[in-house]
Amino acid sequence: MEINDLTPAERLLWEAFPRGGRVDFRTAPDEDAAGGADWGPERTVRADVVTALLLGGPRAPGLVAGLNVRGARITGKLNLKFAVVEHAIRLRGCWFERSPLVYGAQLRALVLSDSAMPGLTATSVTIEVVLRLPCCTITGPVRLSGARIAGGLFLQRAVIGTPGAADPGAEPPLQFNHADIGTDVIATDLTVHGQTRVNGATVGGQINLDGARLLAPGGTALHAETLTVGTDLRAMRMEARGRVNLTGSRIPGQLNFAYARFVNPGGVALRASSCLVGEVWLRSCETIQGSLNLRRSQFDRLHMPPETWPEEIRIDGLTYRALAPHLPAAQRLPALEREESGYVPYAYEQLAASYRTAGDEAAARTVQLAKLRRHRRTLPRHARAWGLLQDVTVGYGFRPLRAAGWLLALLVTGAVAFALHAPRPLKPGEAPDFNPLFYTLDLLVPIIGFGQESAYAPGGWYQWLSYLLIVTGWILATTTAAGVTRSLQRQ
Repeated sequence: MEINDLTPAERLLWEAFPRGGRVDFRTAPDEDAAGGADWGPERTVRADVVTALLLGGPRAPGLVAGLNVRGARITGKLNLKFAVVEHAIRLRGCWFERSPLVYGAQLRALVLSDSAMPGLTATSVTIEVVLRLPCCTITGPVRLSGARIAGGLFLQRAVIGTPGAADPGAEPPLQFNHADIGTDVIATDLTVHGQTRVNGATVGGQINLDGARLLAPGGTALHAETLTVGTDLRAMRMEARGRVNLTGSRIPGQLNFAYARFVNPGGVALRASSCLVGEVWLRSCETIQGSLNLRRSQFDRLHMPPETWPEEIRIDGLTYRALAPHLPAAQRLPALEREESGYVPYAYEQLAASYRTAGDEAAARTVQLAKLRRHRRTLPRHARAWGLLQDVTVGYGFRPLRAAGWLLALLVTGAVAFALHAPRPLKPGEAPDFNPLFYTLDLLVPIIGFGQESAYAPGGWYQWLSYLLIVTGWILATTTAAGVTRSLQRQ
């Protein structure tokens, strides 16, 4: 391209490029690039001129060349497909007529902060330093699938997609699936109208989605299957309308959803199955609107208050070492009733184990008792009757003092009744002196004998009372033995 063919605005770029100088076309520091379609020729630059500069622009000995422009109106298509660019590209606050194309390119750095564009195609791009898109307004898809960025990806306060045009079947507005990000992805206060697809991506540092709004009602707001993060995934105060899918992700630090909102009525709001995560925080969240799927995941710590659990959950196979905040078992148990698969014994065992880890044996026993009561509802009638009997008498072995209470009540009843109406001796003159207390004990305790039961025979309704005491004694002994056996088996 000949310099004589350049417009005055383009000539400014051409002259500043060899020394990496900045060209600023803005009329105000807070100018909004979204109105760039109305900018005049004094700040209009053809995309072909930008391409020519990057691929073969003038050089100055001893200086670092580079493109550094603010507030330009770039017409035509910036096409760097498969290009190798050795200079930093900084096009801040610019308006692009067409989507820049850097497919398969090798770049030093790409900075498009505060710009407005109809999209960005950077699939399989290789960037040695950083990709910056903060505060951008991008109406079309941002394609970063398979990108390799040695530094970080920055998307703070960017708006991607068109409001109200999120179609579940449309192309995702933000894609960096299978990308390899060397350090961090910083996307605080990001807004995406449609799906954010990051499945299979590898991020060496953290992903920060604090305050982000991922809006895909009826579809998938965040598709992050098999995501690998070096440290944390932060999404405090995030609003997700649509499904959040983290299946198979690996996050050794924190998965922090504190104060977040998950809204997907009638569908899965949060799916984090088969994940391996250090700590999961759902502190101070609203009740999840939609179902929750945490099947087969492994968490070191799960911080989730009871009011956050939705009406339908899937937690079969979920493993966690600690559950916070530490609350009485009675406040945790109702959530287990919401399991979609019905009765899942493992969920109760896991909750009991977390209480034991915290040193709360009483709560652990409460959970085990609730498990057996839930299991009883799945049994046939005759088995349910036997289970109910064990529950009433000794609480399945978890309430041993209950048997002592029954025994004491029956002992007092029998002793008083037989003291008021002593039974007749079977062999007058040979029978020992009658003792109503030990006679009642003889009837109640099947094994121990005090010689009273065999020496006296009650009559009338007292005979029926003696039969009741004998049967009750056997029931108490049998259920107590079953409870003790169950306790020994658990140990």
